[in-house]
Amino acid sequence: MVRHKDNELQLYNSLTGEKEVFKPIHEGLVGMYVCGPTVYSNVHLGNCRTFISFDMIYRYLQHLGYKVRYVRNITDAGHLTDDADEGEDKISKKARVEKLEPMEIVQQYTLDFHKVLQKFNNLPPNIEPTATGHIVEQIEIIKTIIDNGYAYERNGSIYFNVLKFNEDHEYGKLSGRKLEDMIANTRALDAQSEKENPQDFALWKKASPSHIMRWPSPWGDGFPGWHLECTVMSSKYLGETFDIHGGGMDLKFPHHECEIAQGEAAHGHNPVNYWLHANMLTLNGKKMSKSTGNSILPEELFTGDNDFMEKAFSPSVVRFFMMQAHYRSVLDFSNDAILAAEKGFNRLTEALKTLEKIAASKESTLEVQAWVDRCYAAMNDDFNTPILIAELFEGAKMINSINDGKQKATAADVDLLHNTFKAFFYDVLGLESVNLAGSHDTQHLDGAMQLIIDLRTQARANKDWSTSDQIRDQLQAAGIQLKDGADGTTYTVK
Repeated sequence: MVRHKDNELQLYNSLTGEKEVFKPIHEGLVGMYVCGPTVYSNVHLGNCRTFISFDMIYRYLQHLGYKVRYVRNITDAGHLTDDADEGEDKISKKARVEKLEPMEIVQQYTLDFHKVLQKFNNLPPNIEPTATGHIVEQIEIIKTIIDNGYAYERNGSIYFNVLKFNEDHEYGKLSGRKLEDMIANTRALDAQSEKENPQDFALWKKASPSHIMRWPSPWGDGFPGWHLECTVMSSKYLGETFDIHGGGMDLKFPHHECEIAQGEAAHGHNPVNYWLHANMLTLNGKKMSKSTGNSILPEELFTGDNDFMEKAFSPSVVRFFMMQAHYRSVLDFSNDAILAAEKGFNRLTEALKTLEKIAASKESTLEVQAWVDRCYAAMNDDFNTPILIAELFEGAKMINSINDGKQKATAADVDLLHNTFKAFFYDVLGLESVNLAGSHDTQHLDGAMQLIIDLRTQARANKDWSTSDQIRDQLQAAGIQLKDGADGTTYTVK
């Protein structure tokens, strides 16, 4: 269904620092590129938040009826341990430490990345290109940038000339940095440096004799700079100018700034219309860091095998927790916060179960269409998932009030409530209801609870109120609440 014509979507564009009405280059089509992982270690929870955020954006664009080409790369070469073009390739270093081939490292952690995102119910991108699969294209664009006068060769390495570029372009416009300030705050180059200016960055690096990952080029054996791959792959699959470029806030400078410079230097015009950046995830109020031990892997969260959380949490609960904050805001992960999110998630999944059995009336006492409009208004305001979730809780109240006979809704309104609630819960937010998924654990719990409910019903029939109350109270203490209604007794997990 085409909904985008009736929904004015506004995006916060990092390039302008303002919300702007989204107007794709081609009517009904969206090209979106998101920077993917450097595959030398297990994907951590902070990275997952970025990819979950852009999965939500991808889902909502599709929900609006856009045909989206979503490209997300895999960095499998060229990302050095020091982002200032020094140090060892991160993948080569990992391969050396573990005594494996670099492509074994790439395969191992690419599979881990896919496995984790699949558990989070992320949709795969349409195209997932790799840096090593586009070496030829990277060499060709370097030639173009050299021919256009914005790069130079030194001892087999090629560097982008930032000062030359800034004479007729604006380097720093995405991050808001002024080149003059960068120069003033930069130390002078040491005698070993090949760069003309400290701000210059590598397009191609000459490989030392010990460097494992290397390719032939017109300038000798070497490997591409980290920033170059994204310029090449985004322009190859989406065009020299495309709609949306996304990534984590930490990539804004220097990575995305360099991408803009490379695109303009090669093609002569702005490469991206809307820049979107997802913010970071902290853990117990501190930055996540492996070196300090303040870090947790997704799998450790799912199994409960960690020192931070009191129990295990399902991927869908973790995803729901992330959706409760706006993608551009910092989100702090803590035990209390995820427990509260789990309770909210369970409320919505219980409403989904109730939604399947509510009955229609001849009249409506609820403004269902107004609620639907508010749901879309939230998402049209730069994908405001916290407001959307607040509206879903309002929808849950409507569902429960209809089921309890306190409110009425016509068949048309019941259908509208049903379709909208499920569309935003499943299709847009990408959540999965464990209860509705029919897992073995849920089936076992349902079976055990039905036995307990039958025993309590028998006790009530025998007027054994003490036993009946004891069952109810002990279940409540265990986080299970019984609800007696006209159609019998049901239960909810808090």
